[in-house]
Amino acid sequence: MCVLVLASLMACSTPQEAEPKEEDVSPQPNFIVVFTDDQGYNDVGVYGSTDIRTPVLDQMAADGIRFTSFYAQPICGPSRAALLTGSYPIRVAEPENKKNPNSILHSREVTIAEALKSAGYQTAVIGKWHMAGDGDEPWDFAPPPQPPGRPGGKGPFKTELMPNAQGFDYFYGTPMYHGYTRDVDLERFVPELMRNNEVIESPADVDLLTQKYTAETIKFIRDNRDKPFFVYLAHHMPHLPLGASPEFKGRSARGPYGDAVEELDWSMGELFKELKRLQLDENTLVIYLSDNGPEIGHSDRYVGSAAPLRGGKYSNWEGGVRVPAIMRWPGKIPESILSDALVTSMDLFPTLVALAGAKLPAGVKFDGKDISSILFDRPGANSPHSNFYYYSLTHLQAVRSGRWKLVLPRQANSPYTLWIGRYTDAVEEPMLFDLQNDIGEQDNLAGKYPDIVRQLMHDADNARQELGDYNRIGTGARFYDDGEKRPLTFFPDAD
Repeated sequence: MCVLVLASLMACSTPQEAEPKEEDVSPQPNFIVVFTDDQGYNDVGVYGSTDIRTPVLDQMAADGIRFTSFYAQPICGPSRAALLTGSYPIRVAEPENKKNPNSILHSREVTIAEALKSAGYQTAVIGKWHMAGDGDEPWDFAPPPQPPGRPGGKGPFKTELMPNAQGFDYFYGTPMYHGYTRDVDLERFVPELMRNNEVIESPADVDLLTQKYTAETIKFIRDNRDKPFFVYLAHHMPHLPLGASPEFKGRSARGPYGDAVEELDWSMGELFKELKRLQLDENTLVIYLSDNGPEIGHSDRYVGSAAPLRGGKYSNWEGGVRVPAIMRWPGKIPESILSDALVTSMDLFPTLVALAGAKLPAGVKFDGKDISSILFDRPGANSPHSNFYYYSLTHLQAVRSGRWKLVLPRQANSPYTLWIGRYTDAVEEPMLFDLQNDIGEQDNLAGKYPDIVRQLMHDADNARQELGDYNRIGTGARFYDDGEKRPLTFFPDAD
């Protein structure tokens, strides 16, 4: 019986590498990727929310495709690195050969914006960057007055790590995160608002960020209506501390968290209205997803919900990495498609490049795959991934193949997961879950299917060899600088 199940496992996960059909691809379509922050799987009406109103997103799902097995990374920085590079964050090169808690893109890393620019696209990132570190680099330009919560007057980043040097023609947003956690920041932290490399507001007004980002996105679209464009709209909301404009404060039954999400829904409506007004609607693919699962450990009026999934942000239980994801392209993506195919944020890079008629950069290993066959609902379209690997920073914690997920043994509060380890629970023995029938990861089937456990343990060993782990360098990890290659940035309290 185990052999039959294992054979089925391998058959259902055969990669599909079909190219987009000519009739499915418009000449130089536009792309808008909307990336929210800490929004839970359950925090959209069509995903099950009963107390957060998201009529625009619900209609977006009715007009396009909604994914139920879409994977990001369990925390902000690595999730952004995966989207922008099409690769697992542990594979991505960073300055000085480090693997940081929040990934820093090496200047020689090729981003999705750089690939699309080579095909004639105008590119913009609007919102949270968080790809240049956490303020421990010296300023290349005069620092502004320091906002509350930034100790020691540290400036942020070198210009070669900022968006304008990573393929984006235009940047409007913050160089790093905002917020606080009990484990990292003792005070509320609000960064400066920038336009390209110029500080225009310090500190930023968190309550107005969603509206400002929406207005800037619309302006960029108007200014580039006659050219193909790519907009990466990386909202701060609904990350803590929550913010909402006066028009939305106090409106939601879910309190401040619901206010923030409902304003995000409004923002999507404004984008769709502008696309229709400019007659760009049918030539624009719009993608909406979250960077990870919801924050945990606070009142549900201030954080999201991953129900019926287990866990939340920081964890590699499904609630930490499986996120809401909706895509819309009128006339191209069929209406009301519901897909349970295993897809990831890493897939956006090769998919958009293929749809643009461009080529992937030569000599670069991508973990993402072209999922256009799934978007267009072609007969027999399946997940292109034989496996998905769940990393917490540099630590491999689980592997999925088809319906099966194997959670690997780990200690609680592991030192190699830094402060995130405080949210890591112990797993004494391998745990096997059938995600097709047990999305909440409650029924451990490891004892019933030992052959599947052995196969997935083997796959995990292959990932450690190719990608790496907290204590080893992967053969496929990218490094550009001379010197020691380190699988983890060493903190004073880390082993």
